[in-house]
Amino acid sequence: MAMRPPDPKFVLRGTGAAVNTLHFCCRDQADCDPVLFSGSANGLIHIWNLKTRRADTVLESHDSKSILWVQTLQQRDALISQGRDSFVCTWDLAEGRTAVLDRIPLDSYGFCQCSLLDNGVGSYLLALPGGDLSEPTSSSRPLILIGYEDGSVTLWDLSEKKMLSRLTCHKEPIMCLDFDPEKVKGISGSSENALGSWGLDTQQNLKLQNTVELVNGGIAHVCLRQDKKIVATAGWDHRVRVFGWRKLKPLAVLRYHTASIHCVAFSDHGAPSERLMAAGSKDQRVSLWSLYNES
Repeated sequence: MAMRPPDPKFVLRGTGAAVNTLHFCCRDQADCDPVLFSGSANGLIHIWNLKTRRADTVLESHDSKSILWVQTLQQRDALISQGRDSFVCTWDLAEGRTAVLDRIPLDSYGFCQCSLLDNGVGSYLLALPGGDLSEPTSSSRPLILIGYEDGSVTLWDLSEKKMLSRLTCHKEPIMCLDFDPEKVKGISGSSENALGSWGLDTQQNLKLQNTVELVNGGIAHVCLRQDKKIVATAGWDHRVRVFGWRKLKPLAVLRYHTASIHCVAFSDHGAPSERLMAAGSKDQRVSLWSLYNES
């Protein structure tokens, strides 16, 4: 008999609007007390204490426009947020501060999220949605994968502003993707009822590897767990689906939310049995799940 999918370990409430993005980080490197950042459609960023299951801090930002993406730099004291007001904000959260340090204007009002590359030693490369490719300051040869509305994934060389490879893997606009640099393969979801798995060959050409048909269409977000063993999807059908990463074998369908799920995220802090997956939904709730025993 198949094992019954787990229920949420607990649920966070009080965002006041649809939850669009989630990000786990460690409170400090010594104690590794994890916190969860959530960004909502009302322009609020909640910093959740997972021990008390309440928000320690609520940041008001982006002229009350929808938050699309949040990310911390190494520790939780430096935060970057992207909003539908067409700005990226950097924050100083050290010692209880909630100050915006800088506002970077964007020439895009869409739903494409930023992406952050950690080059090490406090050096980062931030990819912003927009019309032009700007010259990176890094001396390395950064590459970026981008999903487009025509259903294609493309690999770009940012130093040369050159497209290296293009693969049409969906019939509908790509909504999300994630990539595993160790296995040199990625996964993408779209508004159709299918997941696409693809990889890079030795010539850096994108090749389709696998397609998984889903019962219902619409994948808003896809996320690989840090150990590269499982991948989770956020569905328009109110479901989180969990797959084994190696062969995309279905492992579980998690049912709790009453509206579309917009985002999923994994914690990588503490013992494996203590790590969590979070899912954020249009129903204004964040569910926390323990999947390690089940996967």
